[in-house]
Amino acid sequence: MKNNKKKNKATRPLSTRLSISLAFQTILGLGIVCITVYLVIAQTLSAKQADALDHKQIALERMLNESKSQVDSESLQGTLLDFLSGHDDLSLLVRKDEKNGEALFDLVRHHKNTIKREFFAKLQKFDGMSQSVVVTLILDRSPDDLILRHLAWTLGIAAIASTLIVSISSVWLVKKGLSPIKFLITQVRQVSAQNLIHRLDDSQQPQELRPLIGQINDLLDRLSVAYKQMESFNADVAHELNTPLSTLISSSELALRKRRTSEELIDVLSSNLEDLHRMANIVADMLFLSNADRGNGARLIKICSLADLAREVIDFHEAAIMEAGLEVEVHGDASGVFDASLVRRALSNLLGNATRYANMGGKILVDIRRHENLSESTEIKTSIIELTVTNEGKTIHPEHLPRLFDRFYRADSSRSYANKNHGLGLAIVSAIARLHMGSVFARSENGVTSIGLIFPQNS
Repeated sequence: MKNNKKKNKATRPLSTRLSISLAFQTILGLGIVCITVYLVIAQTLSAKQADALDHKQIALERMLNESKSQVDSESLQGTLLDFLSGHDDLSLLVRKDEKNGEALFDLVRHHKNTIKREFFAKLQKFDGMSQSVVVTLILDRSPDDLILRHLAWTLGIAAIASTLIVSISSVWLVKKGLSPIKFLITQVRQVSAQNLIHRLDDSQQPQELRPLIGQINDLLDRLSVAYKQMESFNADVAHELNTPLSTLISSSELALRKRRTSEELIDVLSSNLEDLHRMANIVADMLFLSNADRGNGARLIKICSLADLAREVIDFHEAAIMEAGLEVEVHGDASGVFDASLVRRALSNLLGNATRYANMGGKILVDIRRHENLSESTEIKTSIIELTVTNEGKTIHPEHLPRLFDRFYRADSSRSYANKNHGLGLAIVSAIARLHMGSVFARSENGVTSIGLIFPQNS
């Protein structure tokens, strides 16, 4: 039930939620103001009543205590009636200061809400002697209570009316305030797979929405690049698979046109098998890249010597290296945490790439280096391991270097090995670097090409 309520609240329109919030804040704020005004005025009236009783008490004490003439019951009543004249809100009771004392003056009006003040006084000459009396002053609070009731109704009605006005106006203001979002939605609707070049315009948007629009435009840039890469990738896959498939179909059709000897059929099947192996390699590499894109992590273990691992890969490529008349050297060494099988594959791809494009009789260098730095701000020691394969050969033009790691990309399709390799080797090297949270680089100048990986390491 609670989850359903939360969902209903979350799916409620933003304009409705803002309007309700503004209405609630308005009635809360006005309620606090109205209560404060009411309490202040009530306190003021109460102080005024107490002050009025103080003045009446002082006047009565002075009148009773300072009387110099002889006073009897009739004259006392006349004097006190004169005192109360014009004060319909006052009542007075004067009685002797005795147990069950006799009332000398009793003019008590019956009111619903009163405030009493009782004090002692002394009549100097009452019936020929001094008489202590108890005086009770009673003030009617009904007029002030009526004022407070009218005030409460006025403040309450004003608060409710103001809340209604604010609520109605807030609906309009919120809708007007959210109108830029509607304009933004209109712009977003214009973006499609066929129109990925369209970007959102923030020139007429409020400052608060511009960071969001900037992030959306950045996302569209990344989507556009990814979509173009996907289109190119699909076209390249179709092209790469089309060639061996066409070859297989053609050779099979030719083989079936007439009777063939066993030797001829073996030649056809051998050729077909070679093309099938090439297709299988393409599919296997595509599956590997797909798994890497999904973020399937590397199985990291401690490797004590990258140089030993590099020599294992060199031994595997020994035949191709000797055929090309090349010499391979390993410089440096480092230990760290890697996925050994992935690092072997990356090194194998780099070494195979260098073997294919190095000058005949040249040298290939496998360089392994560790670089350490200390962050001045955090004082945390970090290190990276740089694994580079360098060969002498034709210089790669600078405009091709950033794209060497793209799938199916070939810097020069006219090179002798272009048709034998499907252009996924360096893309796999880049994927392996990403699986290790690392990066790749490529440099080529003056006939020397260096391609490698950078692996971050926790010190």
